[in-house]
Amino acid sequence: MVAVTAGRRATAAGGGVVGGRRRAGCGEQAQQRLLAVAVAARFADAGPPPSEASASAGCCVELLQCLLAALGVSVTAVAPAPAQYRWAVRSIRRRRPRGGASAEGRPAAPPPGRISGNGASASAAASLYTMQGKKGVNQDAMVVWENFGSQDDTVFCGVFDGHGPNGHLVAKRVRDLLPVKLSANLGRNGTATGGTAPHRVVDNTDASLENEENGERPEFFPALRASFLRAFYVMDRDLKLHRNIDCVFSGTTAVTVLKQGQNLIIGNLGDSRAVLGTRDEDNHLVAVQLTVDLKPSIPSEAERIRQRKGRVFSLPDEPDVARVWLPTFNSPGLAMARSFGDFCLKNYGIISMPDVSYHCITEKDEFVVLATDGVWDVLSNDEVVSIVSNAPSRVSAARFLVESAQRAWRTRYPTSKTDDCAAVCLFLNTEATNGSSSSGTKYMTNVEASSSKHSLTIKSSNAIPANLVTTLVADEEWSVLDGVSGPVTLPILPKPTSVVNQSTKD
Repeated sequence: MVAVTAGRRATAAGGGVVGGRRRAGCGEQAQQRLLAVAVAARFADAGPPPSEASASAGCCVELLQCLLAALGVSVTAVAPAPAQYRWAVRSIRRRRPRGGASAEGRPAAPPPGRISGNGASASAAASLYTMQGKKGVNQDAMVVWENFGSQDDTVFCGVFDGHGPNGHLVAKRVRDLLPVKLSANLGRNGTATGGTAPHRVVDNTDASLENEENGERPEFFPALRASFLRAFYVMDRDLKLHRNIDCVFSGTTAVTVLKQGQNLIIGNLGDSRAVLGTRDEDNHLVAVQLTVDLKPSIPSEAERIRQRKGRVFSLPDEPDVARVWLPTFNSPGLAMARSFGDFCLKNYGIISMPDVSYHCITEKDEFVVLATDGVWDVLSNDEVVSIVSNAPSRVSAARFLVESAQRAWRTRYPTSKTDDCAAVCLFLNTEATNGSSSSGTKYMTNVEASSSKHSLTIKSSNAIPANLVTTLVADEEWSVLDGVSGPVTLPILPKPTSVVNQSTKD
């Protein structure tokens, strides 16, 4: 130990201080000596930790003695217990910067196989593109994730359409977190025997086709549907608890597709849409709608909202657009029946429970298009499938579609503000060449909006038993179950003759 006697400052005659001020020229040396004395006092006052083991720390004492001697400070060395100086050589941990950035301030690299900007996937099996409209910041988001869940033949695709003041923030957060939560829940609910191994879909195409034709689902579908339900629930709860994103009057839609082998699992929330491009018996390319636009105009959705004291009506200048309103205030006027966020309406019928369905890929199926309502408001399903099939290449298919939708907006609604558009094109037969696409028609100079109905064929999900949902959210509260008794039946799209023309939503 180094024994140091603390004392007062020297007087003007002996210590170099006159009238409380140091003499010029010796301030730096005095500061060094005071620093050395302070360090030595710290060593002297430090007590040995009760549980520290003895170690060779005598070098610290010797170094301090040399330092004080060089500064002209008289010291007395006392042999200490070396363990009590371990705190002096303890390593200092560097705090990680917030926001997921690296130590150099750069954002963290995305996971392998994940792309959320304009472009195409590494294998060219999917292309994605978004374009800002004339209503302000682009509130659309999208993602394609190859090798999803560390599986070589698994791809996750999603398109998200935000709305409200913070809709762009909500859409981006759902884009970033929903795939992660879904991957975690696939491992949690994917084992029928309660094991810990992640779920793996067995690729039995013949059995899947037979079950689908008989109106049945494959045996692995309930586990995958349960994973989707819980992932969407946890995502919505994350938004509710988020401190920096106000989701009271903001939210987002979500249409997602999980492709594993020859199996497609589709999860839909809101009015974005998924359409399949396939060949019919005459080898003609036709459109098959895989999702239902979950809007308040659907009778079953409107009934649920009214049972929860919410109001559903249209504005005079938009008689064909049904909106959801608070019981006592004409706000916010949401144009969809299900969404992430929008917590001002979660107690009045708006739910975050997705419509989950299944499709088995056949050799006639060519691609799946996921797009926001900015595309579907001006282009029919047939037009979208035709545009994608005539794209110059698979890599540019999504961009070709979005640009065509933008031109259709200017043609159909010349006095209205163009809506944001986002699209993901997932090609199912990745081994096929792009010859047919590259030899097709080049960019169209104009796209005439058709007045025909958007929907061709609808694949609606079966009823979801309430006990299944209760099992998923055991010991937790899910607002979708409040006031609902018996099975929760997903809506069925009305017949084409009863479908009204739908206008754009804000």
